[in-house]
Amino acid sequence: MSALSGINVSSDLATKFADAVQSKSTRFIKVSIENESLVHDISVPITGSLEEDLARFQDDGIISNDSPCYILVKLDSPSPDWMTISYVPDAAKVRDKMLYASTRLPLLKSLGTTLFTDSIFASSKADFSAESYASHLRHNAAPHPLSAREQEIADLRAAESETVNYEGSGARASHIGTGVGLNWSEEVENSVKELGRGSGSAIVVITINPQTETLALFTAEEITVDALGKTLPQTEPSYAFFALPHPKGQNGGREIIFIYSCPSVSPIKHRMLYSSGSTTTYQAAKHLLASLTPTVTLATRKIETSDPKELDEAYLITELGLSLIDDSTAAANLPKAFARPKGPPRRR
Repeated sequence: MSALSGINVSSDLATKFADAVQSKSTRFIKVSIENESLVHDISVPITGSLEEDLARFQDDGIISNDSPCYILVKLDSPSPDWMTISYVPDAAKVRDKMLYASTRLPLLKSLGTTLFTDSIFASSKADFSAESYASHLRHNAAPHPLSAREQEIADLRAAESETVNYEGSGARASHIGTGVGLNWSEEVENSVKELGRGSGSAIVVITINPQTETLALFTAEEITVDALGKTLPQTEPSYAFFALPHPKGQNGGREIIFIYSCPSVSPIKHRMLYSSGSTTTYQAAKHLLASLTPTVTLATRKIETSDPKELDEAYLITELGLSLIDDSTAAANLPKAFARPKGPPRRR
């Protein structure tokens, strides 16, 4: 499940929704995310049945083909209930898709989950039609082989999977895969390969270009472990691959480590984007290094930090479970069992 974004409902939106619930004359309320807050965009009055009013979404004046939003929908009377439509078009940017996927639950909790009895996930204007809504109702009314709780979990997972499994708009598609839409630039790919083929202590730091949604090279250089914390960006998230010389390293005395750094002062949108791409970036790098000759192994344990300055040699060795003490030395250092003193000699 996606992490919650921490974005809250604005007081204006809360007031507009409360008024709409009271008046019962509003059909749709469009909600957008602006300046890290859920805000009221437009309200559309009831003019006919819900199926008839849905046709109004084909007008570009309500929703666009590339901008996500939430639509709060008043169901037909006599029902007092509301429905939510999470509109995340395929053409939307990756960071917006992740942001809206992780903010839906905070929106419902803030406005009152008991008022919302149904939800729809839409990815195009074609989903805002009487036919699509009728199909949705038939699906809800059909018998389910799973229990209500099991079906709820399955639907939620399917909806979130549709939200995050999309491709980005990078200029170059890498052969190692795009994960959640983050392409690898050729410069990044070559730098990680060179790191794997190297022999000393070095680092490759990667950032995300928010315009192209592509992994970009921040720096690639030889550094000592003492300089690690200062090399990572201090106010923005980043990914890093660090080669740590160590006698127990898997690659001839080097341990290749994946580091996800997310300083606490980073903007919320950046934290969500980097958090969502962390696992797939690690997996892509793992396969990339494994494709080298000889094969290079990426450490199975990832390092995550909110304070880059805490990354020193002792911290890394502890987190990775490495130790300079071998098993025989450890055994020799174990406490010896108590030796019972010999008794007096036996008399003849």
